[in-house]
Amino acid sequence: MDLTAVQIATSPRFWEGNMARKNLLKSVLGDAAQSTPGAERSSYAMRGASKSMKVSIDSLAENSKRLLEGETIVDVDTSLIDASFVNDRLSGDDDAFDELKISIEASGQDTPVLLRPHPDASDRYMIVFGHRRVRVARALDRPVRAVIKNMDDVAHVLAQGQENTARADLSFIEKALFAKNLRDHGQGKDIVQQALTIDGTLLSRMLSVASTVPGHVIEAIGPAKQIGRDRWEDFKKLMAEKANVTVADRILATDGFDELDSDTKFEILYSKVAEAGRVPKRRSAKAGPAKRTWTAGEGRIKGVIGKSGRAFSISLTSKDSAGFGEFLSENLDQLYADYLAQSEETSTP
Repeated sequence: MDLTAVQIATSPRFWEGNMARKNLLKSVLGDAAQSTPGAERSSYAMRGASKSMKVSIDSLAENSKRLLEGETIVDVDTSLIDASFVNDRLSGDDDAFDELKISIEASGQDTPVLLRPHPDASDRYMIVFGHRRVRVARALDRPVRAVIKNMDDVAHVLAQGQENTARADLSFIEKALFAKNLRDHGQGKDIVQQALTIDGTLLSRMLSVASTVPGHVIEAIGPAKQIGRDRWEDFKKLMAEKANVTVADRILATDGFDELDSDTKFEILYSKVAEAGRVPKRRSAKAGPAKRTWTAGEGRIKGVIGKSGRAFSISLTSKDSAGFGEFLSENLDQLYADYLAQSEETSTP
């Protein structure tokens, strides 16, 4: 007999491996809520150096819970399920996948995934969140337990992004790629910010990293769970130099590189490119227009005279600036005529 969504949502195992979620559950159910022996869950630790990446786990978990609460849970054949239209993960999560597979094989799938009817294919479904659980069910050759809800693309990406943020198991670069993929699919910046629970400044930095570092380099490195925003931004500066991308490609092709873990790949690639590559060019400050000051009338009138290319400017300040400025503007025709006459005189042999 299937558990109801409320029973699922209030089960201690609903908060799979996430200490923040377990603490929240304890505050509701008290100390009596204990995890079932043997039902180990993979650990989803908050990672990343940036404080701005940290969000309210309780609030986001509650949003995901409400999407599932009160809905009928059904078994769905995994052959009828397609991935989300926007990717949010990189390969390299084999350890977490294996842990979840062992747990579900031994104790069953406690938390349902969220699916929507496929927008472009009848009798098929698209994953909103729960990709790893679908992969596990497919590997175990069993149906996946799921809630199916109708939703548009905006609701889809908001639910997908906030569920992943609540689990706190996406690395910085995975979130950056998710943000880029959403933008590439036409989602507005406000939607992306809501999906990832970030501000505009952090979104800009994420998009800059994901757009500057070549996609094949990011794919080769993988999720790099321990590498935060600052390190990726430093690496982005190296990758902005075309010559350094060639160096990176040579390192990626070395024997044994693809067998390293993701964090080690990043560290080796970063250090080798920084050592053998070209130092990023620093933007030289543009020389400002040549300026000089002019003062007359014992300080009653002051001016800053500037020249840049063909442009010439005069800025007047002090007590007589308005009156003198009007005088100049009214006499520009005569002043120009005087200039032309003087030019002719000096040019006549």
